Amino acid sequence: MAGSSADLKAFLLATPFFGGLSYASLDLLVSMLVECRFDVGAIVVAEGEPGRSMFIVHSGELVVSKGGDSGRAIPIAGLKPGDFFGEMTLIEMQNRSATVVAESPTVLYELTAGKLYAYYKADIHAYVMVMQNINRELCRRLRRADDCIAELRMLHASR
Repeated sequence: MAGSSADLKAFLLATPFFGGLSYASLDLLVSMLVECRFDVGAIVVAEGEPGRSMFIVHSGELVVSKGGDSGRAIPIAGLKPGDFFGEMTLIEMQNRSATVVAESPTVLYELTAGKLYAYYKADIHAYVMVMQNINRELCRRLRRADDCIAELRMLHASR
């Protein structure tokens, strides 16, 4: 269980994942989170491994990378406090799509699929809000990816 301090709750309410939740719904969800600490260079999740949880970044910086054809890790995103990752495994139940490594000492809060299901059973309206928040963030990421693909295509076409 995560700490239930007012500071933690205020921080979580300011993140895209928890936006719009009532205090009662937030209290329940906070009670389901597990605090995880990682040192610099620690692999939080590895591409291809099974995953049944997501993480909210409380402090620290992380880098998200994908394995390239050469076997080299290609950085694709950075994560900072307030960001979340790993949600795709909760939605599609597939292996991890990328590797996430701590670039500084990091504190994360983990939410497992089992706890998310318990949240659904306890407060379906708040669960729907959380899923909408996840979907909004996935749409933002898809739009950014679309922009990057378009830029790369334009660069390639101009050669």
